[in-house]
Amino acid sequence: MRAADPASLHTLAGTSMGTHWRVRVDNPQYLPLEAIRSAIEEALDDVVHHMSHWAADSTLTRFNRAAADTWHPLPAALDAVLHAGLHWAGQSGGAFDPTLGALVAAWGFGPHAPQHPADWRPASAAAIAQAQVCSGWQRLQHHPQRGWRQPGGLHLDLSGIAKGHAVDAVLLRLHALGLSNALVEIGGELRGSGQRPDGQPWRVAIAPIAATTPTTGQMPDAPPSTIALRDCAIATSGDLYHRHQWQGRSYSHTLDPRTGTPIDNDLSSVTVLHAECLHADALATLLTVLGPEAGWAFAEEHGIAALLTSPAANRCTSAWKAHLSTPH
Repeated sequence: MRAADPASLHTLAGTSMGTHWRVRVDNPQYLPLEAIRSAIEEALDDVVHHMSHWAADSTLTRFNRAAADTWHPLPAALDAVLHAGLHWAGQSGGAFDPTLGALVAAWGFGPHAPQHPADWRPASAAAIAQAQVCSGWQRLQHHPQRGWRQPGGLHLDLSGIAKGHAVDAVLLRLHALGLSNALVEIGGELRGSGQRPDGQPWRVAIAPIAATTPTTGQMPDAPPSTIALRDCAIATSGDLYHRHQWQGRSYSHTLDPRTGTPIDNDLSSVTVLHAECLHADALATLLTVLGPEAGWAFAEEHGIAALLTSPAANRCTSAWKAHLSTPH
């Protein structure tokens, strides 16, 4: 067993997608760090180029602007993200939806936010109704040869899944360089591959858990402050610090696709473990939308390792408990 944190363990960091990224990688062959950084940045640039709803010339933006009833072959990575999004949309009855761009704009979120937060206003009922007419995952169709159909006015928004995909994409790029042991983080979403040089798993901090009331699936009295990520990803959804205030009311940035309005439940955060970060990212959003009861039930039914926290209670699923009890 090698010594802990030898010279081959490197940390690289930067910014992309409006957030920070950080990579810890075991580099026993001492590849040039600039070559590793270039590979990471190329992977991130590809995600922005194809999936950003902020970039005016991204593949996603061009699809959103396309004429009605037109078909568009899309890059393989974007194909995979859209298929994953549609899978969870169908499984959840639309609690996750990659076609919310028009609703996001109506609410003044994301790239449509006013320059000054004090200028923000809630969406009107008419604006919500108009956005819902042209939104909806059922309107997004795929053909194996023709690609994806733009039915007219459909605006994709992958903010609930693209960051997780970016984590996976960076890790795959590192694997292509022969770097199989790494921990990748982008804006709080993480995925570990292999192990640390000392043979221990990558470990990451999880949010402190408040005291709970007795309930099924309650966390233990002293939950761990870290969790092992050996070939596993973790994603957290929660907007405690991302809310708008208007006339004494607080509005979440997370929209419920089924109602077209911000969620209104008492979940503080949802943390999900999954083999791939794009699925962990989407599921964290999905469970947040479903809320504490329906979200926990959905996670249990689908075998999802999830921790749902709220002021009243913290609940973890059977799969989450199994992960914690597995020796790492």
